[in-house]
Amino acid sequence: MADKQISLPAKLINGGIAGLIGVTCVFPIDLAKTRLQNQQNGSRLYTSMSDCLIKTIRSEGYFGMYRGAAVNLTLVTPEKAIKLAANDFFRFHLSKDGQKLTLFREMLAGCGAGTCQVIVTTPMEMLKIQLQDAGRIAAQRKLMPQAVSPGGPVEVKSPTAMQITRDLLRQKGIAGLYKGLGATLLRDVPFSIIYFPLFANLNNLGKKGAEGPAPFYVSFISGCVAGSTAAVAVNPVDVIKTRLQSLTRGSQEDTYSGVTDCIRKILHNEGPAAFLKGAYCRALVIAPLFGIAQVVYFLGMGEFILSFLPKRSD
Repeated sequence: MADKQISLPAKLINGGIAGLIGVTCVFPIDLAKTRLQNQQNGSRLYTSMSDCLIKTIRSEGYFGMYRGAAVNLTLVTPEKAIKLAANDFFRFHLSKDGQKLTLFREMLAGCGAGTCQVIVTTPMEMLKIQLQDAGRIAAQRKLMPQAVSPGGPVEVKSPTAMQITRDLLRQKGIAGLYKGLGATLLRDVPFSIIYFPLFANLNNLGKKGAEGPAPFYVSFISGCVAGSTAAVAVNPVDVIKTRLQSLTRGSQEDTYSGVTDCIRKILHNEGPAAFLKGAYCRALVIAPLFGIAQVVYFLGMGEFILSFLPKRSD
């Protein structure tokens, strides 16, 4: 990777294709993760991922599992493209004369990739979380009237991404879309620091020769293992980020002023185990997401597409 100039447009296309395929496959599990993480003591509707998905289908239909998918599918292309291309970019420029990167430099490249991606990740997840959690809030107000204000249950209309965006921009400006930016950085930077070096080293173990690429199934398995490991490692911060970015809550649910306040209230009211809510769902989301991403990425679909474009003659 370091012995030749990387093709940024190809990497962006690869990341985009990978993101679209991956999100389509695992989005219902991601919805269950968000709803499980947002549950607080006294307002529990779901006991597990399967219970959440079954109740979602019963109350909202099959497509209820894909609430917020349009936002994710729209923004996951630049998000995944930036993440993967930035890691390649930093690895390329941190390498010395084509020599193998040290572990520290691999982690530094991952840190750079995680920092770059939050430009898109924060507003994408801000909108996605509101849409994913709308069904939980509506069900809570219907089935658990004690969790609502004294006036009784209130009908909750499902917002659209555009409505949420307009309201946030009107009330808080661009900062409204970037609520939870600090928590997103605290999640995505460590995730990338863990994921990219772990993937690179696992993938290298499966190479048949010193120069040739690893078989696609090795890239897939390496992506799954590295992704699930990193996802579980940063799940406590993902819980904090999800709670901070959720705008609508039941009357018995805590609100938070920042990361420190969120940590303190979760520890006091729910205990340390609450930081692992949705961990297995997140692992099930991230494993295939990054496994698919790395297969698409290493197959070079972007390079294949660009090969059909006419080349400029300078």
